[in-house]
Amino acid sequence: MSILTQKTISKKISFTGIGIHTGKKVNLSVLPAAPNTGIVFKRVDIEKDNLIFPLYNNVSDTTLCTTISNESGVKVSTIEHLMGAFYGIGIDNALVEIDSQEVPIMDGSAKCFIESINNAGLNLSDQPIKIIKINRTIELNDGDKFISIGKSNVTGDIEFEIKYNNKIIGNKKNKINVFEDKLTEIYNSRTFCLYEDIEKLKNMNLGLGGSLENAVVIKENKILNIGGLRNKNEFVNHKILDCMGDLFLSGYKIIGSLKCSQGGHKLTNELLRKVFSNHLNYSLIEIKGKQLPHVFANYSNLKSTA
Repeated sequence: MSILTQKTISKKISFTGIGIHTGKKVNLSVLPAAPNTGIVFKRVDIEKDNLIFPLYNNVSDTTLCTTISNESGVKVSTIEHLMGAFYGIGIDNALVEIDSQEVPIMDGSAKCFIESINNAGLNLSDQPIKIIKINRTIELNDGDKFISIGKSNVTGDIEFEIKYNNKIIGNKKNKINVFEDKLTEIYNSRTFCLYEDIEKLKNMNLGLGGSLENAVVIKENKILNIGGLRNKNEFVNHKILDCMGDLFLSGYKIIGSLKCSQGGHKLTNELLRKVFSNHLNYSLIEIKGKQLPHVFANYSNLKSTA
């Protein structure tokens, strides 16, 4: 078995929590899936037309989270942290069963998902992985916001910058290599908001399940959470986690170099739509044998049960 073959989780894992925006209790399970299945969400609270595929062209809303829908209008929202965990660990195939519209926020990061996946371990198949290789630089601007993705030989880089007037958040930048770097601080970084925005969110019927248990809240020049930040780059690192999850809506891992300033779910989705609007922008490659160095995938915590 090889790290360059498709992977799924070795056994079912389950989570119970609340949706950060809906405020509703939700149960979610991740189950093994056969090679070439991809990631599939199944709304088990709905009897018909209940499969939703997390792909860039199925994104129906990007307001403070990523929401996907099928042709019947069945939705799953806030998928980005779970998808970011899948992307970083290297899970190619999984069935995600969920009994409500929104993925549970857990502690606001991907920490719980990562720990449970690592405890369960992965099954490695004999089927080769597929990757998307970026062939041409694609750029998008939206006012002060910017995102681009360009060619890279064997790496998947994400360089992200945030700029906030709030002195605690401020201007931060970080860069990671998805395939080679230890991503613990990325996975552990929580979603965040300004205290003065909470009432606005609730008036929009959003953030109904938010609390200090699942989000970092900043009031003026103070972090309200006991213990403060988990790492010095937690704010920008969480944006990188979101970006990883949104990139996996390409369907595969991406070989390319992404740069983003002040972007988010909307801009990343628009970038993917632009990439896939022209087949000359990318190549879909099946990796076999020694085609790619082992540094392509970093599975230092991999537990094979195959």
